[in-house]
Amino acid sequence: MELISSEKRSFPLVRRDLPELYRDQFPYTAVPRIRFDGVEVPINLPKEIWITDTTFRDGQQSRPPYTPKQIAHIYNLLHKLSGEKGLIRQTEFFIYSERDREALSLCQAQGYRFPEITSWIRADKKDFQLVRSLGLKETGILTSVSDYHIFLKLKSDRAKMADAYLGIVKECLAEGIIPRCHFEDVTRADVYGFCLPLAEKLLDLSQEAKVPVKIRLCDTMGYGVTYPGAVLPRSVPRLVHAFHSELGYPSELLEWHGHNDFHKVHINAASAWLYGCASNNTSILGYGERTGNPPLEAAVIEYMSLTGDDSIDTTVISEIADYFRSEIRADIPENYPFTGENFNTTRAGIHADGILKNPEIYNIFDTETLLGRPIRTMVTDKSGLAGIARWLNENVSLIKSGKCEKVTKRSPGIRHIALWVSTQYTHGRTTAISYDELMAQARRYLPGLFESELDKAKEEAKRIAMIIAEDVTHAPELETLNPAVMDGYLGKIVKREGSIQLLAVTNTDGFRISQIYSKHGEKSLFRNLLTKNFQEKEWFRQVLETGKPYISHLFFSLYTNRLILTAAFPIRDGKGNIRAVIDIDFMFEELMKLINKLPEGIVQDDAR
Repeated sequence: MELISSEKRSFPLVRRDLPELYRDQFPYTAVPRIRFDGVEVPINLPKEIWITDTTFRDGQQSRPPYTPKQIAHIYNLLHKLSGEKGLIRQTEFFIYSERDREALSLCQAQGYRFPEITSWIRADKKDFQLVRSLGLKETGILTSVSDYHIFLKLKSDRAKMADAYLGIVKECLAEGIIPRCHFEDVTRADVYGFCLPLAEKLLDLSQEAKVPVKIRLCDTMGYGVTYPGAVLPRSVPRLVHAFHSELGYPSELLEWHGHNDFHKVHINAASAWLYGCASNNTSILGYGERTGNPPLEAAVIEYMSLTGDDSIDTTVISEIADYFRSEIRADIPENYPFTGENFNTTRAGIHADGILKNPEIYNIFDTETLLGRPIRTMVTDKSGLAGIARWLNENVSLIKSGKCEKVTKRSPGIRHIALWVSTQYTHGRTTAISYDELMAQARRYLPGLFESELDKAKEEAKRIAMIIAEDVTHAPELETLNPAVMDGYLGKIVKREGSIQLLAVTNTDGFRISQIYSKHGEKSLFRNLLTKNFQEKEWFRQVLETGKPYISHLFFSLYTNRLILTAAFPIRDGKGNIRAVIDIDFMFEELMKLINKLPEGIVQDDAR
């Protein structure tokens, strides 16, 4: 084994006429190769390590965007998970759209020190001014470092791009902003010929300005490996060692940002910590471009393992997962570590027997204390009536949410399920009963514990109706209460939203001042509504009395015989006083066609 020296030295820029593409490692028409030369570097764990977050930046590049309110809530959860020491130091935002800036403002309003809010921008001088106007102290800047990017994408050369990057950093420093240089595609770059020479110049600028200049090492394509003796540019240990120990770049100014293209995203991030990188950039549930980034929840557990710091409230990890399931409507795999519904569920019969004797035998740690997730066992022939009842109480959604009472071994149907289980093993079964099998039996013998598909569809239809209705309510055209202005706007909405049968605005005296119907030839059906008083209608009274939105149960329209539901919202003036009520009749059959589990933000965008 040969060790690399840690002696600090200087690195001149290596100019090339042709790109260095490392074809021995990246043949492209074949799977990338991992090469070895036997050279190893020592572990050099920084005195302090921490986590940064890219949920709102890279994390939104792989999924439908979050709404500003969702971002504000997630940010609050990140703060809770950070703890008093601020484990999650920073989180980064896009800042270009009105929606981005609204989310950023909602998070800033919470006044937390951690995670500090930073941005990511294009390398444009005007963007630095935007960063400063938003009250941000730090921003990420794209600085691609591989010849794949410099030669093939940017059509430039190393010297020109190095000068360009240094110029951008100088402008950033001149604006009083801390630059964070994202060394894009570093695991395909010439480390000694370009990356370190550029980093050396950045370090000089930092020392001259007495302002930190950070470097994010971006394993853009997930090529990094941790194997001892692997060669650069793929070796994560040697890459971090080169920046920190050979060049002397401070650990606290180095950050790792990985991707999971080769299933190495977490171990690469942890290794970056071990070899001198203080900061580990992560994303909740690993959401990120293509295959994702290092999962934040995994990094938290890894941090605690490496440091012995037990001050973190890890039950917040489960709180985050629950929010993503219920509000974001994220599909978290059932066996996903720490957050999946069945991550600590044992299925093998012999394992279930061991857990009954001592849960420590087959549980990774005390998941009930640390994550609020009691260990679960699958049902076997040894579970008995009580074991089946316990399993149902742990897994049936309506019981877990408190909408249904817990079952006991004496509950109707439990004995029938137990008989079915017993028959399975009498016929020679040796494995535990699966989740899907047991749920099927529960639906058969205990149907009252489950929502029908129609019930679910009705609730989802109401949710979509409320989103569309709320968006329409905030239109400036409605604030005028001018029928000519409102009619034009409402007509466009009815044409666009195929689920609307009738859309109307009623003044506080109960009379219609605007009314638009969707189907040609139905004008005569609704004509009498223009002279009718609606003061006694439930939707009208509820909105005026409570000031809150109203949504009805399903009912058949007296005018069209269609199955519909009504959503009603208050229209307010600038002081918050109710000036009118807008009501929308939605055709249930058409709403059903919109049910596709799309996140709320997508429906809102469509509604606009």
